[in-house]
Amino acid sequence: MFSNMDVLSYSLAAITFGLLAILVATRYLRRGVDRALALAAAVTAIWASSLVSQSLWGNPGFELRYLIELLRDASWIYLLFTLLKDGLSENKLAAKVKKVLGGSAVILLIVLLGIGLVEHLSEVDIATGKVKLLGQIGLALLGLSLVEQIWRNSPSFGRSSIKYICIGVATIFAFDFFMYADALLFGQVADSFWSARGFINALLTPLFAVNVINTRKQPVDFQLSRSAVFHAGTLVFAGGYLLFLALGGYYVRVIGGDWGDALQVLFFTISLVFLVTLLLSRRIRAKLMVLISQNFFDYKYDYREEWLKMTRELADLSDDPPLPERVIRMLAGLVESNAGAIWLIGEQDAYTLKAAVNLSTPKYTMIDSDSELVRFFQDREWIVDLQEYKSDPVSYNLLEIPDAIAKTPDGWLIIPLYLGNELYGMALVGNPYARVELNWENFDLIKVVARQTTNLLAQADAQNRLSRAMQFEAVSKASAFMVHDLKTVIAQLSLLVKNAPKHRDNPAFIDDMINTTEHAVRKMSNLVDHIRKPASEDDSKQTPVNLTQLVEDLISDHQHRLPAPLLEGTTPDVMIKAEAEQLRNVLGHLIQNAQDATPPDGEIVLNLKIAKGNVVLFIQDTGSGMTEEFINGQLFKPFASTKGLTGMGIGAYQAREYIQKLGGNIDVTSEPGIGSCFSVRIPLANEKSALSDVRSLEPVSDAQGPVQSAN
Repeated sequence: MFSNMDVLSYSLAAITFGLLAILVATRYLRRGVDRALALAAAVTAIWASSLVSQSLWGNPGFELRYLIELLRDASWIYLLFTLLKDGLSENKLAAKVKKVLGGSAVILLIVLLGIGLVEHLSEVDIATGKVKLLGQIGLALLGLSLVEQIWRNSPSFGRSSIKYICIGVATIFAFDFFMYADALLFGQVADSFWSARGFINALLTPLFAVNVINTRKQPVDFQLSRSAVFHAGTLVFAGGYLLFLALGGYYVRVIGGDWGDALQVLFFTISLVFLVTLLLSRRIRAKLMVLISQNFFDYKYDYREEWLKMTRELADLSDDPPLPERVIRMLAGLVESNAGAIWLIGEQDAYTLKAAVNLSTPKYTMIDSDSELVRFFQDREWIVDLQEYKSDPVSYNLLEIPDAIAKTPDGWLIIPLYLGNELYGMALVGNPYARVELNWENFDLIKVVARQTTNLLAQADAQNRLSRAMQFEAVSKASAFMVHDLKTVIAQLSLLVKNAPKHRDNPAFIDDMINTTEHAVRKMSNLVDHIRKPASEDDSKQTPVNLTQLVEDLISDHQHRLPAPLLEGTTPDVMIKAEAEQLRNVLGHLIQNAQDATPPDGEIVLNLKIAKGNVVLFIQDTGSGMTEEFINGQLFKPFASTKGLTGMGIGAYQAREYIQKLGGNIDVTSEPGIGSCFSVRIPLANEKSALSDVRSLEPVSDAQGPVQSAN
């Protein structure tokens, strides 16, 4: 006789499910799911009522209550299959799965119902209580597997119509599973489980009611994936293993005597560790996936999963692990392996080993580009199976395998890597975890992945080459600037030597020679410092410079050559921040270029204007001028000179680079046959005391005389 708690618990369940059945039957019978839910609710209400009746009056008997409970389980399983009906009917494979699952459920229910009917009618026990408990546990596991499949394979937008049903049914079967597993282990149903069972079922009825009221027909698009079958199979295996564990623990406890409890704990611990080891074993999982692919699916691969996995790997821009190792793991993973090596074309027209994962490669790893294997791959896009090659070399026309591959132990597949139609490299995949039967599907997927990954490898190699080229370009750029400065110094000293025989007795020439030599020494010293410490070209070397004084000195230096430049207008002292010597070279180069482009009877006029925190130096000439195309495409382009072999073509480029470094810019307007105007804009110095600081210094006295102008 059950306690009053049992009466209250199952009475509440009978009332709630009875009301649910009436609600669905009177208003919501348009859908097959609703009709199945109404049936399940009605049968559950009858089941709960029978338990209340038995608790109060002793009827019905155990056999009849057992039959009613089986009908209750059958009604909930029928509801789950109704949810799968539309989706399963559209797919041959899913229909096959439906037959397997449905057949298993029907057979189990028929066996259990048959046992119950025979025992009820003949009053002869033909099955023990443990057998019946195992049957109930099997039905619970079947129900949980169906719920898991429904949820996993339903589209995300359609889950809102089934989530409450899935939660409710899963809770019913999960509670039954734990209750009956506990009963199987300890030999009887625990009072705590039995008393709470009615309350648990009653509390689930609002979920079913809300689902019926708020949802419309949204059939589950059931697409059975390999991952789903794998997880479902793992769940069934784990459930069966736990049943075996429960039985084993029970018998260990029974036969263990005084040591029974300790032996039971030991048995449970060892068995659980063994189960976890099996589930975590990559070899076991690989064999299971191969078994599933061979027996449940027409195609070996879930191409959506393979494509997403490859996309995630290719989108990873990090270098941990390096890209060649990731490519090896991708190709090896397609055939259940975790070992491999990769060779890529090198600069010496040979294939060099780039990476190896879980393979021991020989000392000599280079593959010559004229080897027979390379010529074989250049003629045909085949994947070489070394196991097949060793058993039948004639099938590969007695192909000679290079020692770098042939002497690598555990090698299996040689995969060519093509970039377009050219052989870019080769990959070697090691032996798999489980035996894999290769067919056209394996080879096609491997070739597709190989081509995609080869494109990424080539792109990474091109990026590395570009990075090295940029480094060399930076070195060449610095060298060009240095050569340009050396060329200027050499021109000054050459002109000095040339004029020395004529003017050695002229004191003015001697003074000019001293100034020119001093300037050359200072320029060479600055160049040496720059080579030793290239990072010194920063704002820390910029000092306040009187631009007005600097321009006047430059005009004085260039007076010896026609047309002589002139400074128009009266401009107060203009203070900027710059490196005085480098700024002198830049502005001197622009003035010299104006003289080169202007005939002796022309004019070169300089102006200084202040506007909006900047000073603008205008250098205007009446020379030959330039076209707009030349200004836009050639004037500031490095190494593009109009002076032939006598010019480096970096003077204007260097000038603009330095002015832009100061925060300014150089603008040019010109017209062929009329002349040009260079506008050099430089920000004014921010320090308020800059003017007083410069006036306290010595005037700029770097005048270089007539010999400096021969740039």
